[in-house]
Amino acid sequence: MPTPHNQAELGEIAKTVIMPGDPLRAQYIAQNFLENVKLVNQVRGMYAYTGTYQGKEITIMASGMGMPSMGIYSYELYKFYEVENIIRIGSCGAYKPELKLFDIILSQKVFSEGNFALTLNNDTCHIVEANQELNSNIENTAKKTNIPLVIGNTVCTDCFDVYMTNVNEFLARVPQDFNPISAEMEAFALFYVAKLLNKKASCLMSVVDSKYIRDIATAEERQNGLNNMIKLALNTSFNI
Repeated sequence: MPTPHNQAELGEIAKTVIMPGDPLRAQYIAQNFLENVKLVNQVRGMYAYTGTYQGKEITIMASGMGMPSMGIYSYELYKFYEVENIIRIGSCGAYKPELKLFDIILSQKVFSEGNFALTLNNDTCHIVEANQELNSNIENTAKKTNIPLVIGNTVCTDCFDVYMTNVNEFLARVPQDFNPISAEMEAFALFYVAKLLNKKASCLMSVVDSKYIRDIATAEERQNGLNNMIKLALNTSFNI
């Protein structure tokens, strides 16, 4: 039962999907971590691979960049492919001085000042939470595998925060008690769609830039630095 954006047939996508933004990162994960891999979607170059990780069936699918793209793919996965869990894995900017490059962050709540919820569902929602059961599974897996994890709230922006003319003015518009530790561009759409369709979603992020660090990770450094986060997401799949 293909959709306009996904050529996979029903049954070719697993109940749990790990979702990087970059199609080439999806390819990297499939080639380096999965067995019995099958490419099940390549419409618009948004690769999806289904295979097994230590015997567990799992799908790796790219979401693209930004809330509109994530909104399309997550909605179709939940609504038409019977997916139950999506774990977004991606990169983020850090808003706390103690965070270092490649620290792994688990998002609790996400704030967006955009109108994704209003447009999709006539809802003025601007803050949405991750699924607490799925987050707890990620936390427990991180402890068992000795992967350090930072837990906090995230802002989801309509543009790359590094390019903002004044990021402090943006942060001043965030609710005062929200206290974001990082910024990314997809999680609000994912969490909102999951809430709307009564599904589960979480977001893991690896720090690749910071207000407090002059260096910005290269594409190669990002790829290598993401491996612990990838393993954490894959190992969590055994508990869900």
